[in-house]
Amino acid sequence: MELGMVGLGRMGANMAERLVGHGHHVVGFDPGAKAREQATARRVVTAGSLVELVAQLLPQRVLWLMVPAGEVVDATIAELLPLLSEGDVVIDGGNSNYKDTMRRGAMLAGHGIHYLDCGTSGGIWGLKEGYSLMIGGDEAAVERLRPIFSALAPAPDRGWGRVGPSGAGHFTKMIHNGIEYGMMQAYAEGFAIMQRKTALGLDLQQVAHIWQHGSVVRSWLLDRTADALDRNPRLDGIAPHVSDSGEGRWTVAEAIDLDVSAPVITLSLLERLRSREDDSFADKLLAAMRAEFGGHAIKRSE
Repeated sequence: MELGMVGLGRMGANMAERLVGHGHHVVGFDPGAKAREQATARRVVTAGSLVELVAQLLPQRVLWLMVPAGEVVDATIAELLPLLSEGDVVIDGGNSNYKDTMRRGAMLAGHGIHYLDCGTSGGIWGLKEGYSLMIGGDEAAVERLRPIFSALAPAPDRGWGRVGPSGAGHFTKMIHNGIEYGMMQAYAEGFAIMQRKTALGLDLQQVAHIWQHGSVVRSWLLDRTADALDRNPRLDGIAPHVSDSGEGRWTVAEAIDLDVSAPVITLSLLERLRSREDDSFADKLLAAMRAEFGGHAIKRSE
């Protein structure tokens, strides 16, 4: 099959390369000339504009968006809409908010264009290992694109599927990322406790590799943790600042809206926010309160 890939950043380019490797014809566009050059080196045909991209695809066209969530998605759709025809398919493979996806899907449906949301997991390892794909949208449109999803997934019959109507793919990926926050936080805290227990002289690399085999906590995230410790056992040069891209916040908000208790995911998000406070006023106030009510000593900053 042929497909247009809009957005040739690292993940978009990797996905395009994987599709080409499975015999699909991919035409890619990115506003950055360097990104287009790098994609060309991966055997991806590139276009200099969205107009040129669409012109190189035969109806019924398939356009896969790998652009930042939010206004960029809306702007890209607005630019594509006059160029598309009834029966074309637009796929959002980024981390859009599922409510935005439902709105966009309804709007495009009014023009006879299918809009699929594809929650995509796999990161930089997807090119080699395949991607986990959670797809929302019209069932017939998903089935028509089975060859594309099968090529991107770890195997034709594993790691992908239509999970529901428009918005379901991005909703599922949002929850996936919320769970990921909690798992990462648990690993980080456990290793921090072991690192602090200096009297036992634990080798964290050794422990990580032991846990990779047979342990009930073994996982792909643990594999990546072990790799990180192998490369940098003391984590030298890494600032204690953990960013978030939004999905954890949306997951917590959804839990509140649905009256679902989600303390682990919520606290893992708060810990990420806390990591960015180099000079925490809250911690200073806590120390001051302890001194006020209990006479506890305050550690003075230098």
